[in-house]
Amino acid sequence: MRIILALLATVWASPLLAQDLTTRYERTQGKETATYTECIDFYKQLDKRYPQISMLEIGNTDAGIPLHLVIYSGDHDFNFARLHQKNKRVILINNGIHPGEPDGVDACMMLLRDLAQGKKKLPANVVLAVIPLYNIGGALNRSAYFRVDQNGPDAFGSRGNARNLDLNRDFIKTDSRNSFTFQTIYQMTDPDVFIDNHVSNGADYQHIMTLLSTEYNKLGGSMGEFLHNTFEPGLYTLMKEKGYDLVPYVNHFGETPENGWMTFADVPRFSSGYTTLFSTFGFVPETHMLKPYPQRVAATYALMESFISFVSTHSEEIKTLRDNTKAAVKTQQAFALEWNVDTTRFSYINFKGYEAGHKPSGVSGLPRLYYDRTKPFEKQVKFYNYVTAGNFVQKPAAYIIPQGWWNVLNILKNNKVVMHPFAHDTTIAVEVYHIADYKTALRPFEGHYLHNHIKVTSSRDSIHFRKGDFYVPMNQSANRYLVETLEPAGGDSFFAWNFFDAILTPKEGYSAYVFEDTAAAYLQRHAEVRAMMEEKKRTDSTFANSADAQLHFVFDHSIYGEPGYLRYPVFRVSSM
Repeated sequence: MRIILALLATVWASPLLAQDLTTRYERTQGKETATYTECIDFYKQLDKRYPQISMLEIGNTDAGIPLHLVIYSGDHDFNFARLHQKNKRVILINNGIHPGEPDGVDACMMLLRDLAQGKKKLPANVVLAVIPLYNIGGALNRSAYFRVDQNGPDAFGSRGNARNLDLNRDFIKTDSRNSFTFQTIYQMTDPDVFIDNHVSNGADYQHIMTLLSTEYNKLGGSMGEFLHNTFEPGLYTLMKEKGYDLVPYVNHFGETPENGWMTFADVPRFSSGYTTLFSTFGFVPETHMLKPYPQRVAATYALMESFISFVSTHSEEIKTLRDNTKAAVKTQQAFALEWNVDTTRFSYINFKGYEAGHKPSGVSGLPRLYYDRTKPFEKQVKFYNYVTAGNFVQKPAAYIIPQGWWNVLNILKNNKVVMHPFAHDTTIAVEVYHIADYKTALRPFEGHYLHNHIKVTSSRDSIHFRKGDFYVPMNQSANRYLVETLEPAGGDSFFAWNFFDAILTPKEGYSAYVFEDTAAAYLQRHAEVRAMMEEKKRTDSTFANSADAQLHFVFDHSIYGEPGYLRYPVFRVSSM
């Protein structure tokens, strides 16, 4: 009998054998968040127990640990191509991109369990795809001292990943294995809606949850109108019914939010900016860091329920909008490379804040900002949520990318871009860009010195391409992604992110005392180059007084100049 009792005690003491599926968050009454190992073990148990749940290993991460995807499919089908054919709406949820913001990690663990156990019901026309914890390296670097301003949980992971990258700046440049694997997941699932759960910093206010939606003007067309006029209001109404007053992400200017704020510029480096390029409704929920952790997790859970409800109700409309947008982008002729907030247009939102004041700092003795929670207020504030397009570029019939730029080609392939390698060497008349001017950031940002204010000149030339170079036709649903990454003037283009920096430094040169005679003879044979040089001397006194500059001018404008110097190595085809 003692042996039997001892065995039973061992079984009851083992969390995996007990299998009560209670999370660390629940066991600690909301004081703690799951560790990475606990999170994955939890989903493994759900996968074992419930046939409607499947957990897949998709690809590697910088931590050397594979990234998982958990799928909840009511009809036990986990093939996304078939699920879309069955007219299912797919919601992709990303958790823990910043492990110090773990609200979505704990909320989704409980949500999928509750759905599996019948406590909640997933509509038959919705499939959930959940990344349990995206930044694995950051999650493993656990501490009680990160995010010093945040109100719980007791300990959590760091913002930087295993390479100290902020993964929410990596969706285009793809420096991390995490981002490469995310792109694999995204292209495989082709989600109708994408949700990236976060926690905000910044001002103090009464709202528990704020919501960053992709800029509706930038999403554009009927999808943008639906997002602004139907999707966002629908979510706000559903959350109000659950007791939450949503406001847009508080991206305020000035010291406090009372004077209003602008919509957040979710450029393609960010998750929702990336998903916009592929015609997905993208959202970044941001709970408020100063609210107790249980309130934040409950609000995240409620918002995930609201998304499910809205998507199910509007399933057919969402499908039609996405299908039409994907078809339209294939024939769209002009694409914008920049978006700017129109400060003359705004709406009013109902903001619940706290009065702010100043008092002497205990550190410096100088005035410091504080919020007085005994003085809440409610007022209408301006929200600048209208952005205008600029810097339009006409799409080419195709781009050609030489195979030597394999780092770019690998990313394009991973994003399911249609590309055709040349079967034979060939010469094609193409439009060629040359980098005329650019500025470069003085300080590094996420491992790069970003280029900006990029100017190009354009010319026509016949370029010889080799067998194995890639022809990228511009008749595909990835057109917007291709334009915004391959056009060098784009703010998040591969050129801006330093992928093509090798062309910015000349590799060939000359010995001045030898080239002097060659240059003089060249000028005698090419009056047009001499005329260009004389004109520059007339308008540029520094140039006129520099023998070196004039010799270099002849070199650059002669047949001896280096063709690849400043020549952008992605070529535009007008017609074939």
